Amino acid sequence: MSARPAPQPRAAYRHFLPIQTRWMDNDAYGHVNNVVYYAWFDTVVNEYLIRAGALDIERSAVVGLVVETQCNYFSELAFPQPVTAGLRVARAGTSSVRYEIGLFGGEDDSAAAQGHFIHVYVDRATRRPVPLPAPLRAAVEALIS
Repeated sequence: MSARPAPQPRAAYRHFLPIQTRWMDNDAYGHVNNVVYYAWFDTVVNEYLIRAGALDIERSAVVGLVVETQCNYFSELAFPQPVTAGLRVARAGTSSVRYEIGLFGGEDDSAAAQGHFIHVYVDRATRRPVPLPAPLRAAVEALIS
């Protein structure tokens, strides 16, 4: 078994998205439910790609499919606390990208949670892997840390 990772600081990430928690994000234990963290991961990745002009969710010929995801939790987040999602890219391959995300509560410098998504980019129609198109490659390479 590998050692538990340490929470990363904000400075370890390249792109940031403020997220306001919602009342419905809390679970019966009074903190944000784990499934919401994964929705935030997906949100920051796709928000970045759309704003960078690398993804048109309705028309792009190439789309990313999640093939792996993981999250480590270090401290609780809860409504009405604001959250900031930090995003970086650890690796861009021929047809895949490993996005790493840190979630920060309020003004905290240390991640409350961090994890990753690995997307394999495929042809929208055939679902077969394809090389990253130039605009997508440029967008993800700008986030490599």
